[in-house]
Amino acid sequence: MGRVAHIWPTKKRPEKVAKSVERDTQTVLVYAHHMSDGKAKKKYLATGTESEWYQPQKLTDAEREAFRARSQASQLAALRAKTGEGQPSIHPIYEPRLQPCLLMPALDNKSLSSLSMFSGGGGFDLGFDYAGFSHVASYELLDFAAETISSNRPLWNVYGGDEGDVTGIDWRHYRGGVDVIHGGPPCQPFSSAGRQRGARDPRDMFPQFVRAVKEIEPKVFIAENVRGLAGAKFRAYVTETIVEPLTAKYEIRSFLLNAASFGVPQSRTRVVFIGYHKTSVGITPSEPSATHDWSEFRKNNSSKQASMWDEELPRTMGVRAALGLPDTGVDALSPTLRCSLTGPRGTTSILSSSAAQDVWQRLEIWPNGVGADRRSAQAFPAKYDHYRLSVEECALLQGFPNDWRFHGAVHKSLGQIGNSVAPPMAYAIAKSVSEDLKLRSSKSKG
Repeated sequence: MGRVAHIWPTKKRPEKVAKSVERDTQTVLVYAHHMSDGKAKKKYLATGTESEWYQPQKLTDAEREAFRARSQASQLAALRAKTGEGQPSIHPIYEPRLQPCLLMPALDNKSLSSLSMFSGGGGFDLGFDYAGFSHVASYELLDFAAETISSNRPLWNVYGGDEGDVTGIDWRHYRGGVDVIHGGPPCQPFSSAGRQRGARDPRDMFPQFVRAVKEIEPKVFIAENVRGLAGAKFRAYVTETIVEPLTAKYEIRSFLLNAASFGVPQSRTRVVFIGYHKTSVGITPSEPSATHDWSEFRKNNSSKQASMWDEELPRTMGVRAALGLPDTGVDALSPTLRCSLTGPRGTTSILSSSAAQDVWQRLEIWPNGVGADRRSAQAFPAKYDHYRLSVEECALLQGFPNDWRFHGAVHKSLGQIGNSVAPPMAYAIAKSVSEDLKLRSSKSKG
């Protein structure tokens, strides 16, 4: 596929590596103690205008008044739709063509176990579940996201709210009982929307992920984040915070993966770090193989990722095809869905940029005011007779199965979706890891 891969060697002498690891362990423990303090907790739990990363928009009085007028008009239209006084929609309720479960054929091996950190709405957890991993535990700070996972998988061990706060967990009791740790630490410290403050951002939880890996020492660790973390701006951060503390015991590689390579109808590139224990595994992590070809849509997205696809791979659907909308002669991958939990107020928009707005407009799909369900979305016609999305359709565009239900208000559900690892991509990563470990096991027996 030609995706970018990186192997992380260290040029330090062994004694320097050991000192670096020891120093990092002390730093992480101090950090954990600091974050256990109530005042420190408030920093990374802060939202809206109370957060230190909040930056108000500089609007003129006229711009502010225009924004207020648009908001009031939208609220009035929504109210009319709820009471049945609005204009009827030209769109029926369509039947989606994409079935995400077919992108993740369920495997029932259960010979490997996984523990999830920063679980969110369960994207990573679900992908590993479908790939046949037994579930050990999920940790998620947001209680409504933890409720999403526990309501969909009532037999799982899910820790939410204070119990899911990873800064206060002693992970050592899991040692020997977990094969894989996976998680997507908060992306805001490395994303443009989050101001890219890196280690200066209280929401930076990579030190906590590293601490968990050290205390549990699993065979494999997997960390996912926004593409920005793979850029030059954070190269030193990655080396000092992720690679150096773990490279003494783990062979680490990173990959840029696009969810569209795994059948997800969305252009969503993420960096994934995979580490294999040098003693218990002893091989280099493999790059997950693409399962789908999305080359026909490359002109409709901004990804510069080099690509080489097998001609025999099935094609990734465009948004309109995936949702079962009528063929207008124009289709494309969905732009990256925005996380609605970022920003000073809850929003029901998935619009991530002006470039994304152009794509949605060509698709004749309305990315704002997402409906709680298909019926309520249909009852609230969008401008220009564009198609209004529902929460379940946004989940489908992220690769969640039809029966996966999100807990919380619309903006909270969209936040979980936009924050999640696309389950089919998580599934492909899990399968790749499982196959690597089986290969290593067969070689050792031979």
